[in-house]
Amino acid sequence: MITSQYTRHRNSAPPCDKRAVKIKIIPMPTPPSVSRRPLIQDQHKSMRKNEMTADPYNLSRIDSYRYLEQVSTRYSDQDAMGHINNVAYAAYIEAGRLGYFLNLMASSGKVDLNYVLANLNIDYRAEMHFPGIIFVGVKMLRLGNSSLTTGYGLFKDGICHATATCVNVHIDIATRKSTSIEARIQQLLLTELTKEPHGPPDASL
Repeated sequence: MITSQYTRHRNSAPPCDKRAVKIKIIPMPTPPSVSRRPLIQDQHKSMRKNEMTADPYNLSRIDSYRYLEQVSTRYSDQDAMGHINNVAYAAYIEAGRLGYFLNLMASSGKVDLNYVLANLNIDYRAEMHFPGIIFVGVKMLRLGNSSLTTGYGLFKDGICHATATCVNVHIDIATRKSTSIEARIQQLLLTELTKEPHGPPDASL
């Protein structure tokens, strides 16, 4: 009985259309696309290469510095990449800058430093690793009424690992605002700048 009911139900179903149905798929045209990313990356690489190559003050040459500060790398200067972290470079530059100013001011009988850092630009040229001794070259690049620009090179094992420039502003300790450099110090700085190959020909300028 169950079989006959099932058979009747199956036979009562409408016949299945076994004709093949052809579906034509029209592919959507692919619009022409040009990836701009490689072009942008190439431009950035080219610009960066030009910036890194341009070295009008010879900051990447250790023989262009008359003042060198010796700094030791520290184990804590390393990061997860196994090289000296970029933050440590700024500390090395700070050590060089302080040593340079202390040496310069000591020769004039004035050791109080009323300079603050207004700008720091670092070009990282090569990886640096622990341990070792770093020589920080420091030189004066430009001198204004209330500011001066200094240049730096970080050297280890005969390789220039970074170059940098700093803008230092002379401030009034009481007001904490920029102020003109004292005439005696200004003359000292001009004399120092004149000793540089790129300096003015006359210290009285």
